[in-house]
Amino acid sequence: MYLTIPPFQSITMKFSFLTRRNIIIAAVALVVAGGYFAWQPIQGALVPSVATDITDPYVYIPTGSSFEDVVKILRKGRFIRDEANFRWLAAQMNYKKDVMRAGRYEVKPGWTNKQLIQHLRSGPQAPVKLVLTTMRLPEDVAGKVSQFLEADSLSLIRLFHNDKHLEQYNLTHETLISVIIPNTYEMYWNTDAKGFLDRMVKEHDSFWAKNGREQRAAQMGLSTDEIYTVASIVERETNNNDEKPRIAGVYLNRLRIDMRLQADPTCVFATRDFATHRVTQKHTGFDSPYNTYMYKGLPPGPISMASIPSIDAVLNHEKHKYLYFCAKPDESGTHTFAETLSAHKVNAVRFQRYAAARMRGK
Repeated sequence: MYLTIPPFQSITMKFSFLTRRNIIIAAVALVVAGGYFAWQPIQGALVPSVATDITDPYVYIPTGSSFEDVVKILRKGRFIRDEANFRWLAAQMNYKKDVMRAGRYEVKPGWTNKQLIQHLRSGPQAPVKLVLTTMRLPEDVAGKVSQFLEADSLSLIRLFHNDKHLEQYNLTHETLISVIIPNTYEMYWNTDAKGFLDRMVKEHDSFWAKNGREQRAAQMGLSTDEIYTVASIVERETNNNDEKPRIAGVYLNRLRIDMRLQADPTCVFATRDFATHRVTQKHTGFDSPYNTYMYKGLPPGPISMASIPSIDAVLNHEKHKYLYFCAKPDESGTHTFAETLSAHKVNAVRFQRYAAARMRGK
């Protein structure tokens, strides 16, 4: 005897079976998905992502970077191990933007994705130490600064030649370098050209306000720019800080009596012959407002950056009657000073004989 199941009942049983199977499949899928989404934040918060043996702990994110740019930078620097988790967590933590936060950030080895994102999103930048020495030209400054900051040398040079912008600081291209005091500065890596110049102006104002420098310059009847210009000449005359106040006194004596400075470094600057070891008629005969053999007074601006010892040497110059000096006939690198031209000529002959003897010995 056979059991006959009505067609409608059979369909109902099949549907019931399928429904139960789909429910089971859906339940399993939900468990799996739930586990995945539960694991993602756990993984991001607990599992180390940054390599423990990274050689360079600094992340540089350029201005205008996209999220994909940042991921590429982090991947290349071995700062993310699980990229999928980083991307998921970045979206959840609202770090993913069209334009990402720029800067230089120090990352610790073994950080999780969560720690990394929190730091890049709102943590402090790691400043760089910008070291500025006594360079000669604004173009040299631009090249040096671009080694430390995101601002490239071209953007800096363009700003340095932007007369309209320089006017805001009462500067010209000739006096621009007087606003840059050689020192070590902490700055953010993503500082642009304008930000750099703004900082230099601020540091310049602070420098002259300290220790009565500005008041001392006024007492001497010179502007801070003029003091800096004299200091730049002193800077290129000697490396001996002990001798700088005396050399500064010579040039200030000449200015006071309206005598030409006749400073060799100004002629070198005029010709841009910075590699020369000896000033000749080629230099002193070159027509330029910077040639102090030809023109009285100070040149239009500094011939170099001037170090702090050189600036202070001018402000605290030695009071004497010397009007001349020339190199000593020895290896000391110092100078012999004279009050009269005749005495100076004697000193000059001694040095010339010494120099000639050295050349013959070579």
